[in-house]
Amino acid sequence: MIVERAYAHLSPQNPHAEDAAWPWSVPCVRQLLEEGLRFTAPVTFLVGENGSGKSTLVEALAEGFGLDSYGGSHDWRYASPRDKSALGELMKFDATPRGRRMVTNWSARKGFFLRAETAMDALDREGFSPDSVSHGEGFLAAFRGKFQHPGLYVLDEPEAALSFSSCLELIGHIDRLAKDGSQVICATHSPLLTALPDADIIEVGEHGMRRAAWRELGVVDHWRRYLADPQAYLRHIVEP
Repeated sequence: MIVERAYAHLSPQNPHAEDAAWPWSVPCVRQLLEEGLRFTAPVTFLVGENGSGKSTLVEALAEGFGLDSYGGSHDWRYASPRDKSALGELMKFDATPRGRRMVTNWSARKGFFLRAETAMDALDREGFSPDSVSHGEGFLAAFRGKFQHPGLYVLDEPEAALSFSSCLELIGHIDRLAKDGSQVICATHSPLLTALPDADIIEVGEHGMRRAAWRELGVVDHWRRYLADPQAYLRHIVEP
């Protein structure tokens, strides 16, 4: 592991310190401000509904590590025209002993922020754009060719472009990164990815953040019940 804890503090002088403006009103962000976020495994999955704040968290974690919020690596000029997010500006890390040099020394830092909607453009900017392949195949080619060195890899819904079998291949790439000394933090809706053995799973929602076992996740329960009886869901959605 490279980082063992992420945290952020609002100063009394901060104009947002006393109001309920976004992102401070998001439960998981408020919990981060109060308690920090501790990492206990080389791979951490953040799971939650749309709007729960998981993407806000991973973006701020990437920005705090010096990665472009648009998507990209540590040593590439920012492509995003905007400044860091309010939370990203405040993000700090406690490093593990082996990760201390990477966290404190820019030249030793390695990592990549991959977000689904900008991934291929970010890879193209860095000279890695596989030709004549599908979007999903391009994602996997990026993992094979770009994600090779130990570092901090922050992923925002990487399963978006992938089929079932491609998600299984992605699990293998994430596992290899972790075993080679990297740390992976991934926001996802995928019950396939979160089944990775020994990964830490944090469920994000109105409750804030809480650790959960794979079989306890709401998304796993919904997929299990939907596959067993799709009509139990669809009769409330599809008009007769």
